[in-house]
Amino acid sequence: MKRLLDRIPLGLLTLLALWMAVAPIAPQPHLWEKLQMLAAGSLTRPLDIFDLILHATPLTLLLAKLYFRIVQRPPPG
Repeated sequence: MKRLLDRIPLGLLTLLALWMAVAPIAPQPHLWEKLQMLAAGSLTRPLDIFDLILHATPLTLLLAKLYFRIVQRPPPG
């Protein structure tokens, strides 16, 4: 998994994660809408589940990439 993340440029992944997190902007981002549905227990339709996965995947990959960068940073000194 880490080798795959290393092959994705950080800038591209950041732009993709931000874009998918806020798309579409109006009336509200899909990611936020689906997370609210998940919290309310109304995320039951397969299309809604797919939409949550689609919009959350780039953000999840970005967080994983940043985690591996921080954890494997060489110690100072």
